[in-house]
Formats: sequence, C-alpha cells, structure tokens
Amino acid sequence: MLKHLKDGDFIVSKTDTKGRITYVNKIFMEMGEYSEHELLGKPHNMIRHQDMPKAVFKLLWDYVQSGKEVFAFVINKTKNGNAYWVFANVTPSYDSRGNIVGFYSVRRMPNPSAIEAVKSLYQTMLNAERGGGVSAGTKVLTDLLNEKGMDYNEFIISLQG
Repeated sequence: MLKHLKDGDFIVSKTDTKGRITYVNKIFMEMGEYSEHELLGKPHNMIRHQDMPKAVFKLLWDYVQSGKEVFAFVINKTKNGNAYWVFANVTPSYDSRGNIVGFYSVRRMPNPSAIEAVKSLYQTMLNAERGGGVSAGTKVLTDLLNEKGMDYNEFIISLQG
C-alpha cells in the first residue's frame, strides 16, 4: 500500500556520521510504522525501498559528507511493507569547531507530478544499475542533468516547483 504525507506534515530525523538514527519525530514513526525504540541507533537505510537507485544515495552521501545540503525525492519502505514518497532536504550538522557530527533530514509531501517524472528516471537508473552497477545509474542521471544544463539540486527543486 502506498501511504501519503499530508500537506504541512514534516518528517524529521537526525543521524550520526555513520548514518545511525539518533532522533526521529512522531510523524517519522507514524509513516514508517516503527516505534522510537525500533529506530534509534539503527542504520537509516533500514527504510530504503528497493525502487530507489543506489546512485541517488551515493550522490546524497557525497553531497552531505562534503558539507553541502542536498534535495531528493525518495521512496521509503515501512516496517509492514508499505511505502511512501517524500521530498527530502538533508544537511550536515556541525559541532562548535566546524566538524561534521551528523546529518539532519526534513521530508515533506512531494509534488505528485514530480513523482511521476522521478519514477521513470529511477526505473531507468535501476535498470542501468542491474547491468553496470552504481556507476551506470550515476551515468543515466549525469547524462540527464547535462542535457538539461542543471546541477542535481536545481533539477530536483525544479520538479518540486
């Protein structure tokens, strides 16, 4: 079953630098069908849906580990096998000395027309990854961005509108 965020809902989570969950809000737990106890200390990728290209997550990690924020459309899986799409913004968190100590993510309801466009792109990326690994999925995305003359964040934000 596909679940939907309501307009005005925000899913919030924090992780350490290894991607282990250190904080979740109530909406995260409700959408994911997990209790706080089941989430804290676990790898954030426990909610990774099989329809998400690995290349998108590699790009996301490359951005935030280098200190940049990133936007993405993500489909997540729930504890009970359901799924939900989000428009995500992920940013690094810093300590007082400027060191990255974790990551902060806020997700909200995605533009439905953006999801239709992204589904097709993600399927093409997944097909490429099956034959040529993450680098093949990355090439599909890079070729599209070059064709559009946009960087990744510009492309994603243009779809969200």
